[in-house]
Amino acid sequence: MPPSATLIEPFTERLHAFVTNPRARTDLQCYFGIGQPSGTPTYTGRRFEHLAGGGDRPDIADRITAEDLVAVHTLSVTVPAPVALDILEGPLGARLSDLLRAVPRGIDMAHAAATVLSHGSPADQAWHALLDQTDVGWVIAGKLLARKRPQLLPVYDKVVRCALGRPHPSYWLALHAALRADDHALHHQLLELRTAAGVAETVSALRVCDVVVWMGHRAEGHACPR
Repeated sequence: MPPSATLIEPFTERLHAFVTNPRARTDLQCYFGIGQPSGTPTYTGRRFEHLAGGGDRPDIADRITAEDLVAVHTLSVTVPAPVALDILEGPLGARLSDLLRAVPRGIDMAHAAATVLSHGSPADQAWHALLDQTDVGWVIAGKLLARKRPQLLPVYDKVVRCALGRPHPSYWLALHAALRADDHALHHQLLELRTAAGVAETVSALRVCDVVVWMGHRAEGHACPR
C-alpha cells in the first residue's frame, strides 16, 4: 500500500530541497568528473552504472556477475567472499536470477506500479534474500539491486538515510510516491538536472537523485559513512 500523504510530505520536502539546491548541478559535475580542473578529487562511484557496459545489459540483466560485484565496490562496499561465491556459483545466485527475471527492466521507478516495489514483490524478495546472508546488510543488498535495475531500484545508503530519514513503509515506496507526485514533477526535475550538468543519459534519474543527496548532505558537514 502506498504511504499516506501525511507521511510522505516531510520526506518529499527534504528531497526537493536537495534537488533544487543551486549547488546540485556542480555537485553532479564534480562527482562524474565533468569539466573539472586537473587535480580535482575523483569519485570511483562515477563508474558504478557503466562498468563493463552496465549491470542491466540484456545478456546479464537477470544474473549478478563478477563485474557487478566490482561495481558495488566503487560505492565503497564489498560483498563478503563466501556470499560472492554463492552468488556466482551457488544456489543463492540461482535464486536471485529467478527473482530478477520477474523484476521489470528498462522502466523508471516513476512509471512503475507501486506493487513492483511493495513488500513481497520479487524485488523485495531479492533484497531479503541478500539481507539474509552473513555480513550482507541493507546497504550492500540495495546497491547490488540498484546495479541490476538502475532505473527502477535506488541506491540507499547511510548517507542518504542520514539526509532523508527512514520513511514509512519503505524508502522505495516513499521515493516512488515522491517521484510520481504532481504529474511526475520531481522525476522531470532530475532529468532536467542531468541534462544541465552534462551527465550521460544512461545515468538514471534515481542515480542523479542519489548523487545529489549524497554530495549535498556531505557538503552540509555531515560525516556519515557511505
